[in-house]
Amino acid sequence: MSDAAVDFVLREVEDADLHAFYSYLQDPRAQAMASSSVEDGSDPQAFDAYWARLRRSPTAVTRTIALADDPEHGVLGHIEKYEDEGRPYVRYWIDREYWGRGIGTNALRRFLSEVVTERPIFARQHRSNEASLVVLKRNGFKLVGQDTGYDAMRARMLDDIILRLG
Repeated sequence: MSDAAVDFVLREVEDADLHAFYSYLQDPRAQAMASSSVEDGSDPQAFDAYWARLRRSPTAVTRTIALADDPEHGVLGHIEKYEDEGRPYVRYWIDREYWGRGIGTNALRRFLSEVVTERPIFARQHRSNEASLVVLKRNGFKLVGQDTGYDAMRARMLDDIILRLG
């Protein structure tokens, strides 16, 4: 993969996208950097159940990040707004093949300006994922706290950083 810019779109999540999302979750390197709310990332039924709950939630907003020239099949990742204890949060996942190409930064920027404009909005990030912290800070998120959060896939507590966008 070259370092050329990638033109992408944000579109509604379709059932067919879930296969790509699930495959990204199987990448051990990506798993080591990100936390997941899916209890068993190796179980397709648990994964499908998680996404069904998220997509049914009246407070969640989900989008697929897809190649602009092939939005139906060129799935690059996903981004969503969800609520936790009454607070809106944002999170995203980019296919590792596309890391370092500005997709996370630009998809988050577009999502926050065109799709989810409510403020404040929060992000919860595993402390060791420095690249994602950079993405969040480039989009104006500021550190507001630290917490220990449960990572369902690892079935253990992890140190998280809480960020807020005004």
